Amino acid sequence: MSYQILKRQIPWRDSYFYQKSEVLYHLTFTFCKRFLPTYGDRTVDQMIQAARSGKQNIIEGMEDGVASSEMQIKLLNVARASLQELREDYKDYIKSRNLQIWTKEHKRYKNMQTFCRKKILFQKEASKNECTFHTFLFGFV
Repeated sequence: MSYQILKRQIPWRDSYFYQKSEVLYHLTFTFCKRFLPTYGDRTVDQMIQAARSGKQNIIEGMEDGVASSEMQIKLLNVARASLQELREDYKDYIKSRNLQIWTKEHKRYKNMQTFCRKKILFQKEASKNECTFHTFLFGFV
């Protein structure tokens, strides 16, 4: 008779929320380098660190979750909080520059939402051996 002591779970690289956090990190990094000052603004470091923290805490939470559900929940909550902090930084950027936050009624909202929900963003392109989010990242930002 064989007993399994540790929980089984999917590898963190295969989890959809990790994949989204990875894209968010790359987008944030590129956004900060392109639209925020290189020196003298702590917002750049805070935004990049919040995006990185979200991604890294998902990894750590998934890894620790094999042995401890409590630790997994705590670390995934830290990831959630980091990504919420990042969301607020983006909102502050938009508001401080008198830009419009797209609501569901905005003419481009539905197309962008559909695009962002496609799982193809996280899969390898057969012809280029690179993630399609890189194409998105450098094509639109």
